[in-house]
Amino acid sequence: MTDQFDYDLFVIGAGSGGVRAARMAASKGKKVAVAEERYLGGTCVNVGCVPKKLFVYASQFPELFHASAGFGWSVTQQPTLDWATLRDNKTAEIERLNGIYNSLIDNSGAELFDGRATIAGPHLVSVNGHNYRARTILVATGGWPYIPEFPGSEHAISSNEMFFLDDLPKAAVVVGGGYIAVEFAGILNGLGVETHLVYRGPVLLKSFDREMSEKVASGMAAKGIKIHLNTEIDQITKSGNNLSVALNTQSSLDAGLVLYATGRQANTQGLGLESTNAVVRANGAIQVDDNFATAEPSIYALGDVIDRVQLTPVAIQEAMVLVDHLYGQGLAQIDYSDIPTAVFCQPELGTVGLSEEQARAEYGEIDVYVSDFKPMLQTLGGGADRITMKLVVDSISDKVVGCHMVGEHAAEIIQGMGIALKAGATKAHFDATVGIHPSAAEEFVTMRDKAR
Repeated sequence: MTDQFDYDLFVIGAGSGGVRAARMAASKGKKVAVAEERYLGGTCVNVGCVPKKLFVYASQFPELFHASAGFGWSVTQQPTLDWATLRDNKTAEIERLNGIYNSLIDNSGAELFDGRATIAGPHLVSVNGHNYRARTILVATGGWPYIPEFPGSEHAISSNEMFFLDDLPKAAVVVGGGYIAVEFAGILNGLGVETHLVYRGPVLLKSFDREMSEKVASGMAAKGIKIHLNTEIDQITKSGNNLSVALNTQSSLDAGLVLYATGRQANTQGLGLESTNAVVRANGAIQVDDNFATAEPSIYALGDVIDRVQLTPVAIQEAMVLVDHLYGQGLAQIDYSDIPTAVFCQPELGTVGLSEEQARAEYGEIDVYVSDFKPMLQTLGGGADRITMKLVVDSISDKVVGCHMVGEHAAEIIQGMGIALKAGATKAHFDATVGIHPSAAEEFVTMRDKAR
């Protein structure tokens, strides 16, 4: 490094991708700085996947209490939820994780700045009133919830605020049809809140396999969530602590909370990219090439801020590929196909590979295998939950190109299926695999009859 630069790499944003890139670059002997204005760990750790999963666990206990009776357990008192205990225990766990991220950065040798960093030029970062020259700048600022403006929109909250509510409302309206909306609808409903899910489109989780999306919707409705499709909010009116939500169907809903989960946008506003040649798309996302380089040679970007695949493990993988490109052999690549993913709605959805619709478009001739059954827990538990599993197979090659599941433990099971699809497994491989009995997972290797 020459005296011309203060740092080899200056990372803006200490989320999963930014921290991984900083640590790996520092381990290669580079002088690295990281700046974070909010919280270490980014969206996932603080207001995303981690606290959300903790809330999902909390919301599932009422059904487990109910099921326990069929197995001989007697709950002598009606279980009650202390929201403050859940919220504060969640916060304590997140603070523990923040500390771990702090230690990871410190132990790597990278320098951490607590403050908002902006880009003042191709090699210049400004933070806390000081300018620092960096040979390379990495933007890893993630995304931010977006709430559209309409009459009364100021009374709505985003997913960020959901984790810190003073009190749980008696009734809530969740707006949106994507994974954040369906997950929070399940959480609120499970915690005893009368929950309405309002979506302007005709089907929830529209980017997923249609049959499985419909299974999720019917399962949510069976649990008591009131789903309003092809519906939009015209206005929110506040009176005291109560909100009146006027719908375009000429009806209205009364609630104590309105949560907008209608999407996230790249967090680039006010970042200073206009002082460089980097190109920002209409939705705020930064345009990068296969090596995560912007049109400004010294500036790179990765993670949610580039709006490719907004998943924490993807941002981490991107960071490893980038550091290899900058400071390694430049051989590492990222493959965005067959990425396993889960939606922690209730019922849970896990998926990897192509949907049935995508497979028909890509392969033409496909075989589809479907199994739908009541899980063993429900046989004595008296619940109505079911599990649906689906394999999509290319008829010509026999290769399994899509694997989908709705029901308990879907995420845990689909992770293993992701390895199989990545390895190029055929339906014959699945058929030749001995199942684990009794388990739900064994159904994936015992489906013999084509559904279509």
